[in-house]
Amino acid sequence: MCRGLAALPSTCIERAKEVKVHLGHFLHKSKSISDCDSLSPVKHEKVTRTTKSRSEDTLKGGQFFEKLLVNKRGVAAFRNFLRSEFSEENIDFWLACEEYKNTKTGSKLTLKAQKIYDEFVKVQAPKQVNLDSLTREIVTKNLADPTSSCFELAQERTYSLMEKDSFPRFLKSDIFLELLKYI
Repeated sequence: MCRGLAALPSTCIERAKEVKVHLGHFLHKSKSISDCDSLSPVKHEKVTRTTKSRSEDTLKGGQFFEKLLVNKRGVAAFRNFLRSEFSEENIDFWLACEEYKNTKTGSKLTLKAQKIYDEFVKVQAPKQVNLDSLTREIVTKNLADPTSSCFELAQERTYSLMEKDSFPRFLKSDIFLELLKYI
């Protein structure tokens, strides 16, 4: 395992460079399905095995999670995985907060804030996210005078939960392995 910058053996640095290149491909337009079909079965198996090994060993960091959330195909795959775990509300809430932060007019801010609160934050909400009582209380108080950052703490908590809990399992899932076929 790679620990500390000073103690990094050259193999860790080489592996990190490989992962960086691999992630670069993921973030750019995906290859067409016909490109994947043109691989021989032996080469396709080798690519899949290598990619799986890299994903399990080195792609668990937050940087990859951040990049996944800005990629439409990545978000769709992650949402599909969360749906299979009955926790899809987490990504829906996070995305709603991202959209909310871009709202400019005050009247729309108030309406959107109430909608997000009713759908995700209040107790017994249809898609209630898992928040501690203090965070829920802070968000509730923020609704009195909504700003673009009134859900910030709750969004951070949800992000952290997805990153530390769901994302490592996602990296080991068949859904993720399927996604890697198209990079």
